[in-house]
Amino acid sequence: MFRDLKGRRLTAYKSAFTRVLECAVNQFNPEIIHTNHLFLRSALVKKLFPTMPVVATCHGTELRQYNNCPHLRRYVKRYCRRLDRIIALTTDQKRDIHRLYDIPLNRIVVVGGGYDQTIFPRAPKPPARTVHLLYAGKYNRSKGVPWLLKSLIKIEHHDWHLHMAGSGKGQEYDHCIDLSKRLGQKVTNHGYVTHHRLSELMKKAHIQVLPSFFEGLPLVLFEGLASGCRIITTDLSGFREIFGKANRDTIDRIRLPPLETIDRPYLKDEARLEDALCQRILHMMAVVRNTPDVVDPQAEAIASHYTWPRIFQRTLSVYRDAVKK
Repeated sequence: MFRDLKGRRLTAYKSAFTRVLECAVNQFNPEIIHTNHLFLRSALVKKLFPTMPVVATCHGTELRQYNNCPHLRRYVKRYCRRLDRIIALTTDQKRDIHRLYDIPLNRIVVVGGGYDQTIFPRAPKPPARTVHLLYAGKYNRSKGVPWLLKSLIKIEHHDWHLHMAGSGKGQEYDHCIDLSKRLGQKVTNHGYVTHHRLSELMKKAHIQVLPSFFEGLPLVLFEGLASGCRIITTDLSGFREIFGKANRDTIDRIRLPPLETIDRPYLKDEARLEDALCQRILHMMAVVRNTPDVVDPQAEAIASHYTWPRIFQRTLSVYRDAVKK
């Protein structure tokens, strides 16, 4: 845990990365360095190579680390403020970076994240009596998995089948598995899958559900959308920005209740969240039975905006700006 990284352990961490970074720079003599996460490693890179252009991509999780690790903030902020360009996933995230790190807005560029459109092509959905649902991600609370499973327990008499693809560990994972077992044959737990296997599951699925409490920019939603899935997710700020203009019969967003912690609603609101999931799933199932295949130019436009070629072009533009700086 970064919150426990102090003293000799912190020194060892920096020393280990310093050796590798210096070796890499000496070997490749790069024109520019691209790092990931606005945290310790990006700060260390800019400290070690102050005159070299450095671009860092913010993924969102490090903003939580920044808040959770006050003993690291001074170092992280000092050197991350010197980064030449920062790539943000959404406009909301850009504002958060500016507020937390005091980095000028003109050095933060919204690029987003990309998915491989060659692996996740459009797949028309055939008519189906059984509606296939898909959850893809970690099996834990922050992804909303326990509440998704509890909502499905309430509507288990309907004709649906849930495919779960992902992994986890510890008590949260065990809890998710125990809940899924209560649904018996209506759930298939595929465990960890490759991208190609995930593509096969998305081609089969009619509805993809991601009821997260916190996300950066989950590529899995773009992969599902590109594969012809209808989407049910939570109304996070970044999602409103990206999916806000989509047809609600294609992408439906659930308003989250107040959260007691970063990944758990208050006990009194849990039933309300489960009921909201039930209602949205039942509504989307009715849409699927009436119109199995998605015909939505707006959804296709959203997915196409986040393909690898589009993201590459936007990232290349950031590199050029950083080098010219």
